[in-house]
Amino acid sequence: MGEKNTPTIVVAREAGACYGVNRALDLVREAAAKADGPIHTLGPLIHNPTVVESLAKSGVTVAEEPDQFEGGTLVLRTHGVTPEEEERARASADTVLDATCPFVIRAHQAAERLTREGYQVLVFGEEGHPEVTGTLGHAPGATVVQAPEDVLGLRLAHKVGVVVQTTQSRARLRELVSNLIGRTDEVRVIDTICEATSARQAAAAELAAKSDVMVVIGGRMSANTRRLAKICSASCSQTHHVEQADELEAGWFDGADTIGVTAGASTPQEQIDEVCARIRELSGATMA
Repeated sequence: MGEKNTPTIVVAREAGACYGVNRALDLVREAAAKADGPIHTLGPLIHNPTVVESLAKSGVTVAEEPDQFEGGTLVLRTHGVTPEEEERARASADTVLDATCPFVIRAHQAAERLTREGYQVLVFGEEGHPEVTGTLGHAPGATVVQAPEDVLGLRLAHKVGVVVQTTQSRARLRELVSNLIGRTDEVRVIDTICEATSARQAAAAELAAKSDVMVVIGGRMSANTRRLAKICSASCSQTHHVEQADELEAGWFDGADTIGVTAGASTPQEQIDEVCARIRELSGATMA
């Protein structure tokens, strides 16, 4: 009987927590270490239940509304908030810390500028996602477009401006713009897709095409992680989206030679390390 091959674990060249997430975590942890009173985040700071639970253990709890608590410190989440929510927060809390991702702030500013200049504003993203909701607050009257084909059913003005959720893919954005051309006099696109997101998606697609199994790590509420899983599934049918290491199953890796691993923008390095360690335990794999 021939020897069984030892699988190899390969982590995507771009994977895990982005600048905006690391910045937000540093800000909150520093604030928690110094705060004399209660500290809350407006909604989950990031879409990672494990991290949010860890923050809760250090005394950082989640506020569902900007004025839910009087006094203390309130942190605006990485996904951003509407101007109205920020106003309520500043009227209620003693201190407000803004952990909004700088790329999301760019999207807010773009939406405001297009509105000011008289464009019909389309926000390309997931309706109901906190980032998209926050961007809509900066562009009264804007319309959410969830899929490129959705614009075909819209009545368009002479001037149309497009702002993009930071975690969208450029391929989908190009498709949307193609569907707008010829249906209006002017299309202005402000590409607010995060460069780190694009790099992470490209690296995931490249790795998935070479892997027998792909493991995608990140919160199930995370839009960018769900998109990574979809991208990987297109090239690797054995793609599994997990939030943490204890969800892994040994059977997933039977017969695999290459096990690819990637992670969403809200996934710290320690979670990637934990998942890789568990894969080694279950499959006998080695790290590339």
